[in-house]
Amino acid sequence: MIESPRANRIRFWVTLALALAILIPSLWGFGSKFVEFIAIYRGEVDGAFAIAPILNYLLASLGFLMMFLWAVMNGMFHDIERPKYKLLEVEAQLDKSSKSELRLR
Repeated sequence: MIESPRANRIRFWVTLALALAILIPSLWGFGSKFVEFIAIYRGEVDGAFAIAPILNYLLASLGFLMMFLWAVMNGMFHDIERPKYKLLEVEAQLDKSSKSELRLR
């Protein structure tokens, strides 16, 4: 299916608008909470417990971001339809071989 340049432009702008509509409030909310946690950590000794889960969350997110970037750089999102067709081909071959084995019995 070949799409027109206009359809591609519309898809790009809709995707960008949705990404901004979702990511900006999320980043603002997380950033403000993180600033509050830092303020608690600096002000109260008992508030230090809140930093460890946030740091854990940030490090885990950084790890997932690095894995995603690695996958993009290695072309794993270049042809996302190929595994589906490969699976169907292998299944057809297995069905064919199992039918031939049943005939031999």
